[in-house]
Amino acid sequence: MRKGWLVVVLLFASGASGAVRISGELKLWHRISLTLDGLASSEDATPNPFRDYRLTVVFTHESGQSYRVPGFFAADGNAAETSARAGSKWRVHFAPDRVGLWRFRVSFRTGHDVALSLDPEAGQPVPPDGAAGSFRIRASDKRPPDFRAKGTLRYVGEHYLRHAGTGERFLKGGADSPENFLAYFEFDDTFDTDPAPNEGSSAGKPFLHRYQPHERDWRSGDPVWKKSRGRNIIGALNYLSSKGVNSVYFLTYNIDGGDGKDVWMWTSPQVRDRYDVSKLEQWEIVFSHMDRLGIQLHVVTQETENDRKLGGSPGLNPIRQLYYRELVARFAHHLAVMWNLGEENNASDADRKQIAAYIRALDPYQHPITVHTHNNKAPDFYNGLLGDPHFEATSIQGRMENYYRDAMALRERSARAGRPWVIFGDEQPPAQVGVAPDEVDPNHDTPRVEALWGNLMGGGAGVEWYFGYQYPHNDLTCEDWRTRERMWDQTRYALEFFHRYLPFWEMEPVSLPGARALVKAGQIYAVQLPRGGSATIELPAGEYEVSWYNPRSGGPLLAGSVTRLSGPGVCSIGSPPSDPGRDWVALVRRR
Repeated sequence: MRKGWLVVVLLFASGASGAVRISGELKLWHRISLTLDGLASSEDATPNPFRDYRLTVVFTHESGQSYRVPGFFAADGNAAETSARAGSKWRVHFAPDRVGLWRFRVSFRTGHDVALSLDPEAGQPVPPDGAAGSFRIRASDKRPPDFRAKGTLRYVGEHYLRHAGTGERFLKGGADSPENFLAYFEFDDTFDTDPAPNEGSSAGKPFLHRYQPHERDWRSGDPVWKKSRGRNIIGALNYLSSKGVNSVYFLTYNIDGGDGKDVWMWTSPQVRDRYDVSKLEQWEIVFSHMDRLGIQLHVVTQETENDRKLGGSPGLNPIRQLYYRELVARFAHHLAVMWNLGEENNASDADRKQIAAYIRALDPYQHPITVHTHNNKAPDFYNGLLGDPHFEATSIQGRMENYYRDAMALRERSARAGRPWVIFGDEQPPAQVGVAPDEVDPNHDTPRVEALWGNLMGGGAGVEWYFGYQYPHNDLTCEDWRTRERMWDQTRYALEFFHRYLPFWEMEPVSLPGARALVKAGQIYAVQLPRGGSATIELPAGEYEVSWYNPRSGGPLLAGSVTRLSGPGVCSIGSPPSDPGRDWVALVRRR
């Protein structure tokens, strides 16, 4: 793993034995890690280091702002490299959101299932409880797309997430497949538990991802572990970032009946309260690289086949509590995280609300929470969750032709419920097709016109692309993301248009005959013609200019048959520059 950026300071804890090692760049939005010398333990020890010990660190800025951050057992402190299962190191990751002086104080407690409790006084204190220290944070020197140049991606009560540092709104263009992204052959203790056909293998043989076609995308200086492992998965993410992809959807638990049966966080597929420290440290290397590339972690915590099995029930039982605590403790410091309660989720609304509230109580960064729908159920699926204080976004599975309708409806209904949601589309049926490879569907007309632009023109915030199972490189077996290169390009063209030309957060979706519009009345209008032709719009008094954007190829704005409009009145935007029967987007702006 690359180490040139590491800054290490040793602070001797006041009022407690042992030392606290602070590592990482002491800069705004960067990961700062506190590693403590504590009680020796192991993954299989009694007391259980995951359930019966609880590390929490309170970080307080000189302004008075404080964060209560959960920590975790880290074995020897270098498990990604050593595969250690035992040791005396305990760790907390923190992403500071202010420059200046930060102080910290350690709480380390023991007791039966103390890790499951939200009560700060639960259990009994043991060393290094009470350890304290401070550090000073300066400005970051990173540049976009690195999220450390932008800050934590937050829900701010609007229909778009915003980066806390720059204020930039986030529009998603992501990869929904492979859902078993983390079933990678170089992660410790990762294997296919059921090599049945159509479950990650098309030939009845064990399957794990290797991402071999992306080895060439790894660059000198990129992270690895154990000297050379991880090049392919890091290279795959490099490729996605080079195409403008900014989100990856992945499961953290797909055994117990799930499709791939090859991703879990525990020490074995049979255990549910002992966590594989080295595997999770290797995941952390990959997730940290995603931060540097500007790729959101869409953390899908279970799937439809197993969402009632973890701990023996669908609700907030002790095993599920521990699972979410470990996820938050190990990964919540990442700057763009979406917690997803499950793919095609079957839990009751009461259970969903209870689980979301528990995550929210643990997560110091208040990352947005969503839950994925069953196919074409979005209009009713969220009825019982709208307005709940612990949900912020959709994760829609449904027909591409419905993306525009669903975005408009859920945008309006969530706002009416008092908590405007961010509307994402995350899976495109039919399951056997989704987004086909370029060689099968080189134009991607339906995904582009109906799903991508449909979501965005309906006031949504973007999509992730699902790969159907009837093709090679599908939702379980994708090894080469270049198989959908044209889809990535077309997605980037859409996001570039929105970011470059539109104050989309100030605009409202409006349906027109044969067209879809986003409108800031009297100022700017974006008009999508899904099947070409022309459209009319009603303009208030003033002079306007008309330009055209080609969503199939991107590029500069072009002139069509009409370049100027005068209001007030109903005005025709004219015809596009060429290919009048294909999709175009007109941009009408006040002069």
